[in-house]
Amino acid sequence: MQKKISVLLILALMLLTNCGGNTFTFPSAREVPVDASERVEKNIEEGRGVTFGSSGKQGGVFDFASSNEMWRASIEVLDFVSFTNASYSGGIIITDWFTGKKQSDELSSRELKITVRFFSNEVRADGLKITLHEKICSSTNKSDCKIQKVKSEITNQIKLAILKKAAMYQNEGNTKRKKEKKKKRKAFNK
Repeated sequence: MQKKISVLLILALMLLTNCGGNTFTFPSAREVPVDASERVEKNIEEGRGVTFGSSGKQGGVFDFASSNEMWRASIEVLDFVSFTNASYSGGIIITDWFTGKKQSDELSSRELKITVRFFSNEVRADGLKITLHEKICSSTNKSDCKIQKVKSEITNQIKLAILKKAAMYQNEGNTKRKKEKKKKRKAFNK
């Protein structure tokens, strides 16, 4: 019985290794830039990178949350409440339900949830959308709740605060890049 299983396993492995043919080819030396930074840039443009667990010919994502001003600003502006979902690759931040009252106040039956959706990495007003949901529960029965989307000035205030903070981060990054360029130019001219 073990012999049959071993033969079948070896046969299956041989068949599977022969599938797909020779998909890897060595690139020509003329096509690969000599400078490492140029190679990195070329790989990023072509969408190449290391990905685990995905199939097909998909490239890696080289954007990082720490380099996106809108994302960083949103996290900082909403740091007063915990998040139930913060997916950079999905472009969404969802806060947990929260009340604006202190614990010493009487228990409130009104809770809010903020959702931030990102449409662009650029610092623009149309690059994100803030949505506010309100949950109102009856004081006698906490399982009897009504959830609705609310249009409020709070959404505009949060959006404005995120945009201001993102613009600050962007300006800091621009001045930092300018200083680095000056430093490189001085080193190159010496």
